[in-house]
Amino acid sequence: MKLHEYQAKEIFRGAGVPVPDGVVASSPEEAAEAVRRVKGPPWVVKAQVHAGGRGQGGGVKVVGSPEEAVAATGKLLGAPLVTKQTGSRGVRVNQVLIEEGMEIDRELYLGMVIDRTSACPAMIFSPSGGMDIEAVAVEMPERIFEEGVDPATGWMPFQGRNLAYALDPLPEPAAVKGLMQVMQRVYEIFMAHDCSLVEINPLAITRDGKVVALDSKLTIDDNALFRQKNLLELDDPREKDPLELIAERHHLNYIRLDGNVGAMVNGAGLAMATMDVIKMAGAEPANFLDVGGGATEEMITRGFEIILSDDRVKAILINIFGGILRCDVLARGVVAAARKTGIGVPLIVRLEGTNVEEGRAILKASDLKFLVAHDLAEAAQLVSRNLS
Repeated sequence: MKLHEYQAKEIFRGAGVPVPDGVVASSPEEAAEAVRRVKGPPWVVKAQVHAGGRGQGGGVKVVGSPEEAVAATGKLLGAPLVTKQTGSRGVRVNQVLIEEGMEIDRELYLGMVIDRTSACPAMIFSPSGGMDIEAVAVEMPERIFEEGVDPATGWMPFQGRNLAYALDPLPEPAAVKGLMQVMQRVYEIFMAHDCSLVEINPLAITRDGKVVALDSKLTIDDNALFRQKNLLELDDPREKDPLELIAERHHLNYIRLDGNVGAMVNGAGLAMATMDVIKMAGAEPANFLDVGGGATEEMITRGFEIILSDDRVKAILINIFGGILRCDVLARGVVAAARKTGIGVPLIVRLEGTNVEEGRAILKASDLKFLVAHDLAEAAQLVSRNLS
């Protein structure tokens, strides 16, 4: 679950991480009130969306007067913001954060993630703040510093010194101390809130030597939300794809993609292989849908309805290996959904495993027009043939 920048900064503020003063506005009138409450000029007007690269997409404006702040807010609100992370359609801006401007001396990057190789948290630090950190890692890997954290000891002061003293030139002692304090608190936030990501980009050293988080990004591990119920109130459904919201309500693992072939699969590994098969056929997957091993007929029906609700879908590939999920249960769900919604695109089915003959018989006895694939290679051929 992602948080907005202003929500993450409230958590930062409560944990003792310095952040600029700011106010959220959802209308030009609220923006006019915000600039009266926030120190300035200048002010920074920042679109609040769940996507990075906002500055490059025009979602961050530095303004020098209240009139400019109101105009920038009016231009952003209700408009789609397109960044490298949103796709070509962009995401709608529903609110902005208006902050005080800061006199910046240096911009750094600080983040904490889970290192999946060591299965431990890792602090990432770089002197190249304010930039796309993935690009920095590829083009200038020597500017990426990392400290893994032993869960038995937690974050240790020497690790903060290792990272801070990697800077060249070295900041003033007060700034070094401030950096180390922020690193400690970022680790504490990461652990206390069950985060999969905490990121500050940029983490600024101001001209008066203060360390301030100019931006903030928090992502909470969905699997830990049962013990982070207070954070659930911060979830913004407006930032989610409508079909993904429907899937979430029915406990389906669904992610909408930009392709033209819908897929229904059981098991994440098989889903990834199926997406590869679709791409091998010269097409693109329209979704990731893992109905799981414990899917019921109703869940199958809902999943199929969601796929059919995507007008970009030009064909559907069902690839089920019946283990816990029996093939006959899957077949009944598909038939029920198809009769309810109607299918106007080619349907390719590959069933194997428990009750596979019963599942095929149910499909054959229905009024569905479907194509049977006996293996993944044949499934790829059928996808390719029916999209050309």
